[in-house]
Amino acid sequence: MAHLIPSSTVTRTAFALQTTPQVNEPELIARVLAGDRLAGRELYNAHAPRVFRLAYRLTGDAELAREFTQDTFVRAFQRLADFRGDAAFSTWIHRITITVVANAMRKVRRLRERETDLADLDALHPVHSSARRLDPDLRERLAKAIDALPEIYRITLIMHDMEGYTHTEIADVLGVAEGTCKSRLSAARAQLRAALADFAKEYES
Repeated sequence: MAHLIPSSTVTRTAFALQTTPQVNEPELIARVLAGDRLAGRELYNAHAPRVFRLAYRLTGDAELAREFTQDTFVRAFQRLADFRGDAAFSTWIHRITITVVANAMRKVRRLRERETDLADLDALHPVHSSARRLDPDLRERLAKAIDALPEIYRITLIMHDMEGYTHTEIADVLGVAEGTCKSRLSAARAQLRAALADFAKEYES
C-alpha cells in the first residue's frame, strides 16, 4: 500500500472544492483487508483531504504534509486489521496523523527551521477577532509563539481554532476528556496573549 496514491494527488485532492463522498466504511475496510486496491483508493480519497489539512497545519510545510499524509495511510493500512470500529474511522486515522507528524517533526526541527505560511492566520479567534489583517510583525511573532507552545497545547489550538475540530472530536482523537481539551485550549490562548502582550491592541477580544 506504500504507493497507493501518487504524492501529487494529495495536494490536488485536499484543495479541490468537493464534498466528501458517502461511503460504506465497514464494507470498504473489509474489501481493503481482502486485497481490493480500488477499495483502498476509495477509503483514501474519503479521508485524505482532512488528513492533509491537519498535517499541513501542524507542519506549515506542504511537502512535509504530503509526505506525512502518505505515511499516515501506509501505517493505517498496515494496521487496518486492528481497527475494531470502537471509534469512527476518521477519529482513528487522525490519531495516527497526530502520532506520525509529532514523531517526525521532532526530528525535522533539529535539522531546519520550519517555514510557515501564515496567509490565513487572521481567522485565529483568540488572537485576531476584527476584520483587519494582521501586520507582518505580528504574523511573525504569532508564528513563533505558536511554535513555542507545548505540543499538547499547540495541537489542540491548531485543531480547534485553525481547523475547526470540535472539542468532542479533539478529545476522541487525542484520547482525553473534553474538559481537558478545553483547559488546554484556554492555556494555549493565554500563553499566546502573554507572548504577544506588546501587540495587545491587535488581538483584544
